[in-house]
Amino acid sequence: MSWRLLVVVAAIALVFYATSRVQLLFIALFLALVFTAVLRPAVELFARVMPRPLATALALLGGVLVLLGMLTYVGVSVAGQWSKLSDQFGDGIDDIIDFLENGAPFTVTTDQINQWIENGRTWIEEHGGELASEAAAGAGSVVEILTALALATFCAVFFLTSGRQMWAWFLSQLPPAARESWRVAGGAGWYTFSGYTRGILIIAVSDGLLAFILLSIIGVPLAAPLAVLVLIGAFIPLVGAPAAMVIAMIVALAANGPIQAAVVGIGIALIGQFEGHVLQPLVMGKQVALHPVVIAVVVLGGTLTAGILGAVIAVPLVAVAWTVFSRLRTPESEVDPEDVEDPSETFDGEGDRA
Repeated sequence: MSWRLLVVVAAIALVFYATSRVQLLFIALFLALVFTAVLRPAVELFARVMPRPLATALALLGGVLVLLGMLTYVGVSVAGQWSKLSDQFGDGIDDIIDFLENGAPFTVTTDQINQWIENGRTWIEEHGGELASEAAAGAGSVVEILTALALATFCAVFFLTSGRQMWAWFLSQLPPAARESWRVAGGAGWYTFSGYTRGILIIAVSDGLLAFILLSIIGVPLAAPLAVLVLIGAFIPLVGAPAAMVIAMIVALAANGPIQAAVVGIGIALIGQFEGHVLQPLVMGKQVALHPVVIAVVVLGGTLTAGILGAVIAVPLVAVAWTVFSRLRTPESEVDPEDVEDPSETFDGEGDRA
């Protein structure tokens, strides 16, 4: 078993190394599969009444228009509330400073806050060159992102138009004895990946709408941009959406005071409960059969390995791998939890059998 584990670890390390060498290509192909999974139902629907290439073009155009419309709405809402928001933030910051000086369990004076600000300004002046270099690198990253999006769109067009023929061609290149296993593994993996992708999109949109309704009722400024932030955060399981809502709490605290911030916090908890107990089982079903503990470990591992990108892609990749493994393996027997002894009852404190 040790030798087998070493071989598995070496294979995983090789995959990670190869992926790191062609990271942009991997991201583009991953995004192409995401676009394919999301748009395929629309393409199949349009293909009933028009040629498939035209159906693919129409579905892609519709997705782009929806995305641009959402971004336009966010921009308009920010522009319309900016002047009012600046005044509210000024009053809110004054209230927070007053609370820290007089009402908080610990005292923070205005002089201390000004000193922190001055220290921050000094640090920026001292590290201006490094920040400029990072900004230039960020500009290069924007070019890479646009390149990845262009390649992903290009590949998605062919996946949507002739994906079945491409998969059949790949299977034809394999030895006949191995084709069935690859066919089963590919079908199971795509079923899980497409189900997860569409499911997380539905959950993200639902979280964004619920956040927008909650923030609008409470009267938190920039409800639309914050709702979009929640929508984006939902693509990081367990932690993304709550982290985005915490930002909304900070905005509510600065603009409207602690009571509204507390109400937003309660709303965060309610939305999280609704997602975990209603949306996840209803939308995902059995397509992503991963325990929450596994998801938490996978998200943390992905974050440590590849940052935010790793946190986003880790869960679907592990879900696909587990689905393929479960589909191909033939277990001899299952262990009943009732037959497993409690270690605390099996041995006493001195290590002797009780």
